[in-house]
Amino acid sequence: MKTFNTNTSTQIHTSVTHKTLSQNGYDIHYFVSGEHHKNTILFLHPAFSDHRAFDSQIDHFSSKYRLITVDLIGHGLSKTGKSKDKIDASSNHIFQILDQEGIEKVHVVGTSMGSLVAQHFAFQHPQKILSLTALGGYNIHHENKEVEKAQRSSNLGLILRALFSMESFRKKTSEITCFTPEGKSLFYKASSLYERKSFMVMQGFQNIIKNRDSIQIPYPTLILTGEHDIPLALKMAHQWHNDLENSTSIIIDNAGHCAHMDQPSAFNLLVDQFISKTASGK
Repeated sequence: MKTFNTNTSTQIHTSVTHKTLSQNGYDIHYFVSGEHHKNTILFLHPAFSDHRAFDSQIDHFSSKYRLITVDLIGHGLSKTGKSKDKIDASSNHIFQILDQEGIEKVHVVGTSMGSLVAQHFAFQHPQKILSLTALGGYNIHHENKEVEKAQRSSNLGLILRALFSMESFRKKTSEITCFTPEGKSLFYKASSLYERKSFMVMQGFQNIIKNRDSIQIPYPTLILTGEHDIPLALKMAHQWHNDLENSTSIIIDNAGHCAHMDQPSAFNLLVDQFISKTASGK
């Protein structure tokens, strides 16, 4: 049986400020760190986790940028209460957070589910985007039956596991999303606040993933995948890159689906170089 250390934690040396965005009947929690006057990077986490999924990125990027990490609706501290809002409401939440913080434009970095939310926000508010980095994601503007079938099968198994034991669910999701013991441990920690009722929030993806014609992508896009992600993920990343003119695609060695947890140094360097190149206009 595969095991990993569930007590490992990543120590953050940067000061992080916890803030909230009030909605009708619930709050969205987000966290701000780094230099106030510099460009902003918005990090959006994978499903079942929360803002802590990016603990290994905070210290690296905070010396150059202002950072915002978010607990997306139904994740972490952002409980839904009695609201019927779903994950597709995240685009509006992000817009309000940026307005609340007085931020005009951002570099958006999303992992897995976060990469889909990032694209949806960019689709609705392209004027807000400086660049987009997607790890373990695929193009939301083309429905794909193969992806839909694979996700439906995987999610059903996870839901059944969660009904039996949330502890078992967290260990399983950590196991399948990360490749290294350190990555698995970090994902396990970041998933500790996820609840069974949060599965209902995911129904909002039907409003995010749709066939859309003539979508203009005016911003540069970095498409990342982990070497040990499932073959379908690697296939979809390659296809997305081929369909998108202003894009770069890179595979991160010795990493799984959440490569930013498995190989944070490599991930941080790639994103740092991409954003710097974007800012310089090269």
